[in-house]
Amino acid sequence: MPRATRKSAKETAAAKATAARRKYWSAEVTKKSSALDLEPHVFSLPGAKAIAQSLKRSADESTHRKAGAFQSAMSMLNFYINRAGKNLPEARKRVLNAAKEELRKLYGRA
Repeated sequence: MPRATRKSAKETAAAKATAARRKYWSAEVTKKSSALDLEPHVFSLPGAKAIAQSLKRSADESTHRKAGAFQSAMSMLNFYINRAGKNLPEARKRVLNAAKEELRKLYGRA
């Protein structure tokens, strides 16, 4: 039976770099979504209403979304909340969940 070979330092560093790129793929989605052209730092805006208005603007102006504007905006907001997960502070999570309600109001779905 062949013995296991150890990876060189160069191979280990390359593997770590690849893992790091894979680990943060969701950050890339929020920056360069193929569904919506988001305004920079939309999810760090101070209020729920501002976040909802920005998402609505992006969804309404988008020419390459597959679903309706409301569904695209809500999906992006849910994606961000779900990917942030346990790293999202409770206060921020409340603001983002309030943005969902604001988005529903803006689209007349409340």
